Amino acid sequence: MVVRDQAGEPLVIRNAPLLEDGEPMPTRYWLVGRAECLAIDRLESQGGVRAAAAAVDPARLAAAHGAYAAERDADIPQSWSGPRPTGGVAGTRTGVKCLHAHYAWYLAGGDDPVGRWVAARLEGAPAVGLGPAVGLGAVAAIDCGTNSTRLLVAGPEGETLERLMRITRLGQGVDVDRRLAPAAIERTVSVLREYRAVMDGLGVGRVRMTATSAARDATNREDFFGRAAVVIGVRPELLGGDEEGRLSFLGATAELDGAQAPWLVADIGGGSTELVVGPGPDGQPLAVRSLDVGCVRMTERFLASNPPASEELAAARDWVAELLAPITVGEPAFSEAATLVGLAGTVAALAAIDQGLDKYVRSRVHHYVLTRRAVEGMLCTLAGESTAARRRRPGVEPDRADVIVGGTIVLAELMRHFDLDTCLTSEADILDGLVSSLLHE
Repeated sequence: MVVRDQAGEPLVIRNAPLLEDGEPMPTRYWLVGRAECLAIDRLESQGGVRAAAAAVDPARLAAAHGAYAAERDADIPQSWSGPRPTGGVAGTRTGVKCLHAHYAWYLAGGDDPVGRWVAARLEGAPAVGLGPAVGLGAVAAIDCGTNSTRLLVAGPEGETLERLMRITRLGQGVDVDRRLAPAAIERTVSVLREYRAVMDGLGVGRVRMTATSAARDATNREDFFGRAAVVIGVRPELLGGDEEGRLSFLGATAELDGAQAPWLVADIGGGSTELVVGPGPDGQPLAVRSLDVGCVRMTERFLASNPPASEELAAARDWVAELLAPITVGEPAFSEAATLVGLAGTVAALAAIDQGLDKYVRSRVHHYVLTRRAVEGMLCTLAGESTAARRRRPGVEPDRADVIVGGTIVLAELMRHFDLDTCLTSEADILDGLVSSLLHE
C-alpha cells in the first residue's frame, strides 16, 4: 500500500509485519514525504511529542495503539512461530514516541488522535478526516477567566464552528491568598485538554489563549501558564484590564446598530469588571476602566452566609458604589453612554431567568433586553434563596449558583450609578474580539 500526494509522489508506505528473514517490524506505516518529514522534525524539536501526549485523551490514545497492533498482527501467518512485533504505533504500548509514525497512520486512514493533532498543527498539512468544509483556516480563542474557561472556534470567514464554556473557578481563593490553588489549576488544565481535542477535530491552526483577573492577581501564575502551554501549544497571554476591556468591546459591538451608541460595555467577570465606553469619532473606545470587582470576588469577600444576610448585601452594594463613584468624575465620556451592553455569565443567566428558559438557548439570550426593575427583582429573589435552591432554578447553571448574587449586585449598581433603565445582553464578547484579531492579522 502507498499513499501519494497530489503530485503522485509517495507520502506514506506500508510494510509487512515481518521482513523476509523473519525479523519483526512493529512499525507498519512509514512517512516518506520529504516536506512532511521536515515539518514534523521541526515540530518535534519544539517539544511536539510532549505537547501531543498532554493534549490527547489517554484512553483514545490507548485505543489507537491497540487498533494499530491488531491490524498489523492480523497479517502475520497463523503458522508463524518465531519472534513477533510488539507494541502499537511506533512499537510503543503507551504514550507518544514518534509523531512521524502517528501522522503516517492517520494519513493512511487510521483513527489516530495524535496523527489528527499533528495534521491540525502543520501549516499546509492535508486536512484529512477533519470533516467537510473544515480546513486549517480555522482559528480559536480561549479565555481563562476567574470563574469560567471558554472556547470559540471560527472558520476562515469568521463563521462559528464551536463555542464552549466550562466553569472551572480558576480564581478560587485568589482574592485572599494571591495564589492559584492546585485543584483550580488541575480543573482548568483538564478542560484545556478537552478543548485541544475539539480544536484538533476542527483543524484549528492559529490560537490565542488569554488569562485575565485571577492570573493577574496570582503570584504563582507560572504554575498554570506552563501546563496550559504544553496542552494547547501556545502560552497564555496575560491581559491587563484595559486590553481585556478593549477586546470585549470589539466583540460585543461588532453587530450593534450605531444609532444605539455611545455604548457602555460592561464585562462582569469572576474577579474583575471591565467598563468601556465608545465609539468615538473613529469607532474606537473613548475610555476604559477595569475594576477589581466580580461575582467570585464579591462572594468570597462579602457574602459568607447562605443565603446572604441583609447586612452582607448592603456592604457589597456599598463597595461597588464606592468603586463606581470616581469613574464619571475622572472620565466624563462614561456619563454620555446611551446603551448599556452587559457581557458574561451573570448577565446571560439573568436573561434566561427573566424569560423563564429551562435551558440556555443562545439565540434567546443574545441581545435580550433586561430592565432595571427586572434585575432588582431577580436580585431580591436570588438573594433570598440558598445556594441549593438556586441550583434547582431553571436558567442557572449549578456551578454558578453560589456566585450569581454577587454578579447581580454588580449589574444592579451599574444600572443605578449610570441611571440606565435597560441592559442589552450580549453573548459576543472577548472571545469574538480575539477571533477577530486572528482573522485580521
